[in-house]
Amino acid sequence: MTDELAPRRPIRSFVLRAGRMGTGQQRALAELGPRFLLPYGPHPLDYAAVFGRRAPVVLEIGFGMGGATAQIAAGRPDTDFIGVEVHEPGVGALLKHIGEQGLTNLRLVQHDAVEVLRTMIPESSLAGVHVFFPDPWHKKRHHKRRLLQPEFVARLVRHIAPGGYLHCATDWEDYAQQMLEVLGAEPALRNTAEGYAPRPDYRPLTKFEQRGLKLGHGVWDLVFTRTPAAAATA
Repeated sequence: MTDELAPRRPIRSFVLRAGRMGTGQQRALAELGPRFLLPYGPHPLDYAAVFGRRAPVVLEIGFGMGGATAQIAAGRPDTDFIGVEVHEPGVGALLKHIGEQGLTNLRLVQHDAVEVLRTMIPESSLAGVHVFFPDPWHKKRHHKRRLLQPEFVARLVRHIAPGGYLHCATDWEDYAQQMLEVLGAEPALRNTAEGYAPRPDYRPLTKFEQRGLKLGHGVWDLVFTRTPAAAATA
């Protein structure tokens, strides 16, 4: 088979790493998963049906172990959140937070974010998108695997409502520079700051981030909004 005819493996923005599920995470997955874990599907979500109300919806891509996500959802009860994560231990951990804190404004999808966007998230429907500390793929030959590439950002913008925001954060300076370049080149986005933005109050400092800051490591936030004119051309 020639290279031209050989099927190409899609580039993923993640690697499925082996992770052990604690008993609490397993219990949360079994008991709370049926209510809060949305199955991946081929049709756009009806947010009002999913949450039982009409409210602004924010999508978070890659929530890790979910502690910060739960804290944000608890602090913004008038907003509904959909978290997308591929790693089962993280899904179980966030479900455990949901149960412990009695959160009702948070739903999860365990699937690739690119496919979730394409099939499950209606266009121009999101009040905001959070991408916090995505895998930096720090080796130069792996930079092409980074999530925030021009093609993905263009796709992402289509799902943000005019006036809605995209908030990214990273603790890798060269990734922050790439983010600033890619987001700044997207005509449908406007930077809310001159370069990097101050950390918004709703984004809590993680223990890892606090430890890094004490060691002198930097953290960079970027907050862009979708311009109203983008709706006419989307």
